[in-house]
Amino acid sequence: MSKLARGLAVTSLFLVWVTPTTLTLAQTSGDRNGTTPNQVLIETQAYRAEIENRIKDQNAQLEKLNQQLEETQNKLNGARSERISLQKDLETIKNSITQLNLSIKGDQINIQKLTLEIDSLNYDIRDIETATEDKRASVAAVLREIDHNDQVNLMVVILSGKNLAESVSEFQSLANTGSQLGVDINNLEVLKTSKVQKVDEVNNKKKEISSRQKDLETKKLIVQDQQGEKETILENTKNQESVYQKELEDLRKKQDEIDAQISKYEDELRAKFDVSLLPIKRHGVLEWPIKLKQNGGIGIITQHMGEISRLYKGRPHNGLDIGVPVGTAVMAAEDGKVAAVDDNDRSRWRKYQYGKYILIQHGNNLATLYAHLSKQVVTVGQVVKRGDLIGYSGNTGYTTGAHLHFGVYWGASILMKAVPPALGLVPVGVVLNPEDYL
Repeated sequence: MSKLARGLAVTSLFLVWVTPTTLTLAQTSGDRNGTTPNQVLIETQAYRAEIENRIKDQNAQLEKLNQQLEETQNKLNGARSERISLQKDLETIKNSITQLNLSIKGDQINIQKLTLEIDSLNYDIRDIETATEDKRASVAAVLREIDHNDQVNLMVVILSGKNLAESVSEFQSLANTGSQLGVDINNLEVLKTSKVQKVDEVNNKKKEISSRQKDLETKKLIVQDQQGEKETILENTKNQESVYQKELEDLRKKQDEIDAQISKYEDELRAKFDVSLLPIKRHGVLEWPIKLKQNGGIGIITQHMGEISRLYKGRPHNGLDIGVPVGTAVMAAEDGKVAAVDDNDRSRWRKYQYGKYILIQHGNNLATLYAHLSKQVVTVGQVVKRGDLIGYSGNTGYTTGAHLHFGVYWGASILMKAVPPALGLVPVGVVLNPEDYL
């Protein structure tokens, strides 16, 4: 085998190809009859400029939507301090629906934007492929020159020169040819790496489109639920404040009974608590189920564990409340298995305890509770990974506003109890401070 053949065999190891991504415009001059390469280049540049302008337009729309979402959230936050009334309840539902519809529109715009970004990346990939073909041709030419020079004796090269300077020049040319091969092969490796990165970006954006599409469809269902809740309230109260307040007082009395019973169970379980079985308290044992605003998310802590609230008749709060709009994605705090997916609400009006919740048992003797959800997207027995989507925040159960109640328990202590009038089962156990592990 000649050195040329051996060189080409070695070089082929650097040329790893992936299936080209389909583009929306002609990719070569042969794609359109009668179209010159220069015309294709001009059209491609024009289309890429159009893509960039459309992406800028989508970003401007998203910025405007985010401002509207923030304004609506401010209205909801302001209503928290107001006296609970029928009109306040109806206005809260109305604002939640407005938020959801804005969020749905945001998902639609993001999907359009991601699609445009994929188009732009596809053009980048095409450019890399063209540059790689050119570089391959350059490598092949250098290898042919090396093979030719390899067949010529070095002394012959030196003696064939008319003078010493010319002989040295010929010798330097041979050395430069060898150096150029190394440069070209390195450039091929850079191009290959760049292409792999671009293809990964395309695949990641496709996954994000799929995720946002699922979010969008789920939020549409949550909007229907919110509208149904409004209709139920109006039907039960006959749109009369006096009837509403009577129903509300009855709800409070029954919830107080539920809370008292749960506190009794928790006190009994706490007596058997073995702290040595728990992981060492440190940040990062659990991941935040919803990212906080200061960390780039939208969550705001509205109540810490142990805080006293009039809502609980002076009893300390048994978890961490994160205020977020209805329909916010909720993630698993750690790897584990779903132990319970239930709903304590007896109806859209008679909303007790945790409403829709998810309980996950983890391998580190901890268990986590995600309560007041609008939608659950996991099932009992399902294995989840840290950061997996498990549900969407809501306003179900006994609440004064949309939020996620995040509870952490000593896993072995949890009992699933029937606590009427709440429907389903209620998880009770030794509660721990979530912020010790987040």
